[in-house]
Amino acid sequence: MPLPDPRTPQGRRVLAAGLALLAAVVAISWYGWSTTSAQVRVQVTAYEVESDALTRVEFDVSRPAGTALTCRVSALDDRKGRVGTVIETVPATGPTVVHEVVRVRTSARAVTGVVESCVRGADAG
Repeated sequence: MPLPDPRTPQGRRVLAAGLALLAAVVAISWYGWSTTSAQVRVQVTAYEVESDALTRVEFDVSRPAGTALTCRVSALDDRKGRVGTVIETVPATGPTVVHEVVRVRTSARAVTGVVESCVRGADAG
């Protein structure tokens, strides 16, 4: 299939449509990259139910440089009910990927430890 001739009105329309499509793809790609690159990501790496009253939760958190975080770390019982919660502050200083170890005091024996949320700001618990 030959390329459209840009000297004709139809050729200019096809060329303009192609350039508009290219610009849209670039804009969508840039938006997708910019929104995902600045996200906070959390991955629980380990937990241990140390006793009926204490659960240890370890997690890695990835955040943009210079961003303070407030994380809600909880221990859950066998019915997925919260039996303990700690609000952990991750300071803005330091590397972009941080390993945290949090001990959660519990009101009953837990079966798991989770990070419920990590939000920007040291006072956003």
